[in-house]
Amino acid sequence: METRIAVVSIIVENSQAVERLNNILHEYNSYIIGRLGVPYRERGIYVICVVLDAPNEVISALSGKLGMLPNVTAKAVYSKPFPAQ
Repeated sequence: METRIAVVSIIVENSQAVERLNNILHEYNSYIIGRLGVPYRERGIYVICVVLDAPNEVISALSGKLGMLPNVTAKAVYSKPFPAQ
């Protein structure tokens, strides 16, 4: 199965969404290579980048679930497909 490297960029505008966001990310932890979170206290937001190695459908599903959370914006950037290892 082909996989892609992707970066999902997430902006959280309300800390009440963080617990649900973390639960969703935990569902996909087998695909997550790394994660970086930066609180921007002056603006009251959190910026999170999640790096994945996953099939296209998995990346789209994760990005979609995150984007449906209230006060959360998520966008994915994809690499070219990699053949199965």
